[in-house]
Amino acid sequence: MTKMPNIRRAGAEDAPSCAAIVANWLFRTHWIANGPDLEELTRILRKGIPLREFWVIGEPVQGYVSLELKKSQIHGLYVAEQGLGLGKALVNKVKEGRDFLQLYTHIPNEAAQRFYHREGFETVEELPEGRGDGVGELRMEWHR
Repeated sequence: MTKMPNIRRAGAEDAPSCAAIVANWLFRTHWIANGPDLEELTRILRKGIPLREFWVIGEPVQGYVSLELKKSQIHGLYVAEQGLGLGKALVNKVKEGRDFLQLYTHIPNEAAQRFYHREGFETVEELPEGRGDGVGELRMEWHR
């Protein structure tokens, strides 16, 4: 059995690694058009890391989860490689000590929906126009 990589709080220095993971996902995702480039993603993440509970997994960074505490909302969960348990480990980290989490996921992202359902999230709302990028989204909630 392979040991799960360490999870630690992110710092601004982790922004480029996290941005590269997102940029790679955007590159492979045909239903998102005109996403931010690597430089813009790095800027966005560098600004967001200190504002949220932000965790990274692995050295080098193999994934991250970003949580807005006020809303108990996961703003981002990205891993460099799926199927290794990294996403599950990150979701379990933000579940610690909480009774409720929510998130939005794009309707075309069926793999993410299957993952979140396995992790106990339920779909509670559908937003056909999405929240800004024109791609429909689902709001999902987890309750302990």
